[in-house]
Amino acid sequence: MEQINEMSETFKLLGDKTRLTMMALLKERPLCVCDIVDLLETSQPNASQHLRKLKSAGLVNETRKGQWIYYSLNIEDKPYIQAVLGYIPSLKPKIDQMKNDSCE
Repeated sequence: MEQINEMSETFKLLGDKTRLTMMALLKERPLCVCDIVDLLETSQPNASQHLRKLKSAGLVNETRKGQWIYYSLNIEDKPYIQAVLGYIPSLKPKIDQMKNDSCE
């Protein structure tokens, strides 16, 4: 029953279009907040708030590189999330169109 509760909370979190899109972007490669802001055409505080929720749910990791924090997926132990992300259209072309790295 506890696993069902955890899955339910995770799916509720991913029911938000912005967070689901962030997961789809991070499926392609780790990104910093400024990359995500550019790709989603949103504000930095908005992106950070959504990333904080994903991080607190254990779905993303943070890695500091210099002054920037990069986010990556943390779903190795969540096959049901891997399965969902397998059905999400790839956003790789959108990432490839981005200037090398918005954070520099």
